[in-house]
Amino acid sequence: MSFRLAAYAVCLEGGRVLLARHVPPKGESNWTLPGGRVEHAEDPFDAVIREVAEETGCDAVVERLLGVDSRVIPAAERAVPGGPEHHNVGVFYQVRITDGRLRPEPNGEIAELVWTPIPHVAGLRRSSLVDIGLALAQTLPATGHVAAVPVGGLIQH
Repeated sequence: MSFRLAAYAVCLEGGRVLLARHVPPKGESNWTLPGGRVEHAEDPFDAVIREVAEETGCDAVVERLLGVDSRVIPAAERAVPGGPEHHNVGVFYQVRITDGRLRPEPNGEIAELVWTPIPHVAGLRRSSLVDIGLALAQTLPATGHVAAVPVGGLIQH
């Protein structure tokens, strides 16, 4: 089983959420939250700020911890066929953009960033991370945990 610890930014502004269009080397693109892998010995708090800067070109501050999502993705459902099942632990933060201008990630897999009205998210092909982040931001559960998001249709791992 592979493992990944990641930090994700839920950036909300005026009824909109900042979404990043992820274009992998193989496979279809989908919308996701800015964020990604926590490097060895890196604090997730620092990682989310670094990832926002790398993927968006903007400076940001963390406003609050929203919660943690832990999921195991069966090998048969992985985007890259042939790999083992995968355990992803995501730390979600509410983040506010403070400076900069949105731009695609240079030499990366984020091709576009869009402030998307929250009601429009349901019609997008997206990562389940988007739904988890929005559920955490909208409900602010005391436990920092929301129910698992079913995957299928427009919602991908």
